[in-house]
Amino acid sequence: MKAATLTTALLSSLTTTASAAAVLPKSNSNSNHQHVSTSRIPTSYESAVLGRRILALTPIGTLATVFQEGDEKQHRPDGLDGQPYNLMEYIADCEDEGNPTILAFPIGTTFHNAAAGSNVSLAVRWTPPPPPRHKGGEGDGKKSSWLDWLGLGRLRKQHHRPHPADFDIDVNSDSDSDSDSDSDSEDDHRHAPPPSPFAHSAAALPRFSLIGHLEPIPDGDDRSTPTGKALAACYTKTHPDARIWLPGNRIHEAHFVRLVVEQVYWVGGFGNVAYIGWIPVEEWKKVTREEWEKVRLPGERNHWREFDGEDL
Repeated sequence: MKAATLTTALLSSLTTTASAAAVLPKSNSNSNHQHVSTSRIPTSYESAVLGRRILALTPIGTLATVFQEGDEKQHRPDGLDGQPYNLMEYIADCEDEGNPTILAFPIGTTFHNAAAGSNVSLAVRWTPPPPPRHKGGEGDGKKSSWLDWLGLGRLRKQHHRPHPADFDIDVNSDSDSDSDSDSDSEDDHRHAPPPSPFAHSAAALPRFSLIGHLEPIPDGDDRSTPTGKALAACYTKTHPDARIWLPGNRIHEAHFVRLVVEQVYWVGGFGNVAYIGWIPVEEWKKVTREEWEKVRLPGERNHWREFDGEDL
């Protein structure tokens, strides 16, 4: 394949990926069945609903702070004043208000910076589960060329230019209507074409940054209170291993805190099919559990139909 043709195939294939495959909540239209083409970019509120689902389902984020000027309590190299610092942190959605729950350890640099006055940002991205047919190393696993290793073997064998799949956003979908489980036979799925090699392009998947500050959760550390008991149960449901370092543990001082969201920046995927920009914080916090439970993110729909890659 010539370099120009390969580049064209890459770019065309990338635009067929997951960012357009989200199923959004019901619209206010009176139509009994309304589909919105991906030529309509999702609104900031629709993106907020998807983001709140990502927050509810994603246990890991990257928490960023800034080294504070004149902070002499911290042992660190010279010249780091004002420099950013970020690391992975466990997160959970325990208060259902869009403010992530975090277990803070004062000994940690992230939380030391926050206590010294740094604002905080949390980066979260959606990572779909692997396609079922790729679990457990199905197939012989043989790769005949570097193109096969890159997942481009099928593109090399095509004689036509790949074109974007016709993804739609079903604005009248709910948690039951997208399952397809009763209408499709098992044989249909067994012989379905393999997923697109770009189904998991990270650039096509939604992600966001929450900007704000950390604050303690009143009674959050006291498991004899309803708040403390609920937080511990929620957090350990998301992170079972965290039960040994909950507040009151004998290893390190720990406290439940919330990231109070003040700004939200959203990248839904590629800009031709997804919203990219600031989400008003009031929209982020207005989203209800009922709303985010109804939507589906790329890769969640049964049988991975949105990633079959039939047009590749």
